[in-house]
Order: sequence, then C-alpha cells, then structure tokens
Amino acid sequence: MPAEEKTARKRSAKEPMTAAEYAEKIRAKKQEAHDKNWLYIEVNAGDLNREFEEKENLVEVCTAITDELLEGDSFVLDPLGTSAALTVRYYVDNLSPDRRKYYDVL
Repeated sequence: MPAEEKTARKRSAKEPMTAAEYAEKIRAKKQEAHDKNWLYIEVNAGDLNREFEEKENLVEVCTAITDELLEGDSFVLDPLGTSAALTVRYYVDNLSPDRRKYYDVL
C-alpha cells in the first residue's frame, strides 16, 4: 500500500489521536484553504472526528478546535461541554503567527 493511502486511513480504536495531532490537521486545513484564497473555513467537531478516527474521541477533538482559535475566529455553535456539535469558523485570509490566541484576547 502506498504511503499516501496509509496516512489517509482512519486510525483504529487502539491508537487514538491526541489533541496535538488534531491541531496539526486543523492547521493543515487552514493552510490549504488559505492557499485557495478562501476567507474562512468552518470546522465541526463531529465531522473532524469521523474524518480521522473510527471511534469517538471528542475530548481531544474539542480541545484542539478551541486551542487553534485565533483572534477574529468565532464560534458558530458552542454547546456546553464536549460535543460533536461544536463548530467554529477559522478565518484563513491572515495566518500570521502574530495573531493572538482567541482566549488571550478576551
């Protein structure tokens, strides 16, 4: 099996992804959208979890999603607790490392 196919496969329940690994996936999505000259992308916790893993891993997914919020990004749907419904809008027109984290601005 080519290397590309191996990395595209979903992870099994035996090797769940970490919040840091999800954060890397989110940054890659943001960079891809930026390269396409998109203004923003919306990321949903449930969809992101299903894209990369077979089992539910919402604590790590939600942690990564909120950790990757930068100033100017926003919550589309912010349910209480850890939920597959969590949805955020990341603005990707400016991916400058000078942008502060969302929670540092509050």
